[in-house]
Amino acid sequence: LKELNSQGYEIVLVTSGAVGIGLQRLSLADLQNAQFELDGKACAAVGQSSLMALYDTLFSQLDVTSSQYLVTDTEFRDTSFRKQLSETVKSLLSLKVIPIFNENDAVSTRRAPYEDSSGIFWDNDSLAGLLAMELKADLLVMLSDVEGLYSGPPSDPNSKLIHTYIKEKHQCEITFGDKSRLGRGGMTAKVNAAVCAAYAGIPSVITSGYATDSIIKVLQGKCVGTLFHRDAHLWTLVKELGVREMAVTARKCSRQLQAMNSEDRRKILLDIADALEANESLIKIENEADISGLAKSIRVLADMEDPIARVLKRTELADGLILEKTSSPLGVLLVVFESRPDALVQIASLAIRTGNGLLLKGGKEAKRSNAILHKVITSAIPENIGEKLIGLVTSREDIPDLLKVIYGICHVYVDKSAKVDMAKQIVRDAKIDYPAACNAMVYSVPIGSQETLLLHKDLSSNGLLNELVSDLRHEGVTVYGGPRASSLLNIPETHSFHHEYSSMACTIEIVDDLGSMIKLTSVCSSHTDGIITENHEVAETFLHGVDSAAVFHNASTRFCDGARFGLGAEVGISTSRIHARGPVGVEGLLTNRWILRGSGQVVNGDKGVIYTHKDLPLQTPL
Repeated sequence: LKELNSQGYEIVLVTSGAVGIGLQRLSLADLQNAQFELDGKACAAVGQSSLMALYDTLFSQLDVTSSQYLVTDTEFRDTSFRKQLSETVKSLLSLKVIPIFNENDAVSTRRAPYEDSSGIFWDNDSLAGLLAMELKADLLVMLSDVEGLYSGPPSDPNSKLIHTYIKEKHQCEITFGDKSRLGRGGMTAKVNAAVCAAYAGIPSVITSGYATDSIIKVLQGKCVGTLFHRDAHLWTLVKELGVREMAVTARKCSRQLQAMNSEDRRKILLDIADALEANESLIKIENEADISGLAKSIRVLADMEDPIARVLKRTELADGLILEKTSSPLGVLLVVFESRPDALVQIASLAIRTGNGLLLKGGKEAKRSNAILHKVITSAIPENIGEKLIGLVTSREDIPDLLKVIYGICHVYVDKSAKVDMAKQIVRDAKIDYPAACNAMVYSVPIGSQETLLLHKDLSSNGLLNELVSDLRHEGVTVYGGPRASSLLNIPETHSFHHEYSSMACTIEIVDDLGSMIKLTSVCSSHTDGIITENHEVAETFLHGVDSAAVFHNASTRFCDGARFGLGAEVGISTSRIHARGPVGVEGLLTNRWILRGSGQVVNGDKGVIYTHKDLPLQTPL
């Protein structure tokens, strides 16, 4: 405070401690219990003079003059008192005096100073907030014994420091620890005071009183403690979004983007180019770089040939069993880039052209430029895709969490138009041919591994549902049900949708339609998914709408194997997508998918399957 005072800052100090010092002066060792045995008002009266004497001594040694102000909330009900208070404080500040405020507990009218929360303010935290608003302060800083506001008790290793508090997001999510031992305050009181002040237009920060130069760092704009600001919900919502949620929503948006035709994706890029030019003056406020060249490069990119779903290779695996190798988006890109202002625009444009979701982490030197460019670009993304297609990561600490984000497993869907015998044959083969294999019938539901067979609701009326269950049980498979199937079929309900059996067991669930199935499987391992249907349109929607390394139509998932694909052998089945090296452009942001079209083929230990592995001419995908 001495350093800031000498730099011309006007400082008002609100302090606690009178009761604690009073107890100490009265030679009581057990402070926690003593506060209930003695009159708190008497302790405050004894401790107040000692507290102020301590401040006076410390400030005097630093050639700073301080003054004392004892107040009660009753006095703040008097408008003339408040006016006089403001005038006196302003006079003191003009003389470079530091006013020190404390609630006068010795004469407080509260019935129980440590329990009664009525009044205009009820602790020194709320007094600080009230004074900040009354004196129209530029900043309120509240010091704590921890770094700031955490998502839970600071002692909990799972709790994380919240850098920016967003009332709409955090007020129902935070678990507070114990309050102060010696007063009515605690972190809850600090948060309440900070929120009130922030919404009155006074930025507030809760930070550590133990850390070196924490107040100076706050004034320097460094990221310390927890910031409260009335506009925080407008400019930090993406920042505070959990990194896993950010990745999942980006992937969801990318699937919507992939489902668009090439012309619609092209239009998004053209709209972004227009938005950059329309917002040129706004962008230049944050960064004076010329962006007209960026808009031109985006339009060139928009006019390129559509790179998604191009057939790279066609192979006849066996009679009537055709395999296609196609180009496919990676899914969600995480790009950490340098502080060039054009990097964000180029990366975002490439991601959209290739149908990918995107998480960006730029250099802190270009933080403001990145924020405005991100805002302009996402504003041009259609609502049916969602602006969360592109997320902006602002903290380096989030990167390790993002690298841990993974997605769940594989699935098979039996459509209402499926042929009964074919469905029974494929389901039996997919589950029983080799139950422990990774391409066995692990036709699953949300995040995690789960062996689940998904069936259209109409199959219950034609008997296929019961036949499939009966066949699986006859082969020794233990059958569990999801919420709908267990009730309809009177089978045990699965204890979790996050369990991989890798044995003679599976779960069956019923879905309303293909859309419901794709939604359920949208968070999967991207391994192998299959559909059994005679409806060509449904099959093509599935083959191009499910985001997995291999997608099959009317064929057992057990065909997903390097040798059966004609690759010679395999070390495993990769669900990873990273492969590009050197300069990365459109081609480097695409990976491969395998689309297998059959007519009911099963593996059955490879009995009766004659593999031809014959190359076929390329043709435009349907």
